[in-house]
Amino acid sequence: MAAPLSTPGVFGPGDLDGLVWFYDMYGYATLRGVLSESDVDTIEAECVAAQQGVVAGDLDSRYGSTVFIDEAAKAEKFANYVEYVSEVSPAVDSAIAGPVMRDVMRRLLGPDSWLRDHEQYGVVYQDARPGKESGYTRIGWHSDWQSGPSLDVWPSTAFTLHIDGTSPANGFLRVVPGSHLWDTPAPYRNVNGVAVPDTAQPSGGRTGRKPPFEMPLGFEKIRGEVGIYAERGDVILHDAYLWHSAARATDDNTQRRHVRGGYFGGTKPAAGVEEFIKNAAR
Repeated sequence: MAAPLSTPGVFGPGDLDGLVWFYDMYGYATLRGVLSESDVDTIEAECVAAQQGVVAGDLDSRYGSTVFIDEAAKAEKFANYVEYVSEVSPAVDSAIAGPVMRDVMRRLLGPDSWLRDHEQYGVVYQDARPGKESGYTRIGWHSDWQSGPSLDVWPSTAFTLHIDGTSPANGFLRVVPGSHLWDTPAPYRNVNGVAVPDTAQPSGGRTGRKPPFEMPLGFEKIRGEVGIYAERGDVILHDAYLWHSAARATDDNTQRRHVRGGYFGGTKPAAGVEEFIKNAAR
């Protein structure tokens, strides 16, 4: 049974004012009830079909990815990710660009906010199962801004549309509420060992307040962190400056599938700029 809308941080389409208030205060919020069960069923079917198409070679290599996984060799037999999934799934495209999502993003990022659906990695379907065939384990502490401190695309709001509900069994989102208000330093190197360019801003956040402690390098417990659990069909929103990580599943026989992407409030890069960054990260 889905948790009620009275759950802290969870809001329905009829209370977007409340969602915006909570998001501005804590850096994240959950939108529940914007998708029907039929909507999620169709999204699931189209994403699974795209995933199978990547493995079989039926989809162009544009849609496959080994960038984010720990063991790239496993991508030959299993696909943890499908990039630009909104281009091959009409249901995903409809969900992420629907009137409620557009309204939320305008409230959070301004009237000129834009969806990054055809640049860099686009919108990504992720199958984060932990089994032996999977090349994915978990993601350590970071803020999304740290992936592109040289870009002027910020601020940004990431969305994660959950096909499966989350729990300690299949993994979940860890966040530090309010950390989007901290002026977090740019990393010296990114997760793939690529040096941060000289053009990078030294730090980024919603305010100039210094973090009360350093961001851990891995998966350590952080003072004040909370776990965010999602129900099937929920859309979790979080700020690009929010400190967050993903907890590993404790049950190797579970699934955690979702669609993730982002809306941006800054300048849209010129053609080719983000593709260069993407290739450098590989």
